[in-house]
Parts: sequence; structure tokens; C-alpha cells
Amino acid sequence: MSKFAHLGLSSQLTKAIEKSGYDAPTPIQEKVIPIMLKGDDIVAIAQTGTGKTAAFVLPILERLKANQHKAKSKHCTALIIVPTRELAKQIDDNIEKYGANIYH
Repeated sequence: MSKFAHLGLSSQLTKAIEKSGYDAPTPIQEKVIPIMLKGDDIVAIAQTGTGKTAAFVLPILERLKANQHKAKSKHCTALIIVPTRELAKQIDDNIEKYGANIYH
């Protein structure tokens, strides 16, 4: 079983994570992912390169996958606010990479 699966992520997401070359969650991911999967809010601070993006993107994708049948048009299901276009593009790339097995 994937170490990411122990955090509560589905096999579809864990396969995408492993395909991206990651085999174990970082400390911030271990702390944040289970909390976000429960639907709780979180504020976390960590240095660049510690896996913060995956820490919030993976639970968002998991919750979206679980609630696909409940999605309503013209309703926001997730909102990510970032200060620059470059960061928005990086996050979008991660969403596409990790969500590939779910939505394609």
C-alpha cells in the first residue's frame, strides 16, 4: 500500500503521485492532507520545495472526486488564491498532473 494511501487518498491519486516520482509524503503533507480530507480549514507555513502545493491540491482533488455527483453548475467547489500568474500556472500544472487518473 502506498504511503500516501495511509493519509486517506484514493488509489487513483496515489498512482498519479507515484507516477510523478514521489514515494512518501513530506512532513507538511502528512500533517495537512488528513485535516483537509475531513473538510477542516488550515493555515500552514513551510519553506519552498517542501510539498505545500500537493498538500492542498491532493485533498481538493480527492474531495472533488468524492462529490462529483453533487456538483452544481455556477457553484464554486474550490478556490485557490495566489499572488502571481506564475504560481497559478504551477498549481494548475500540478492539478492536471495529479488529477489525470480521475478526470481523463
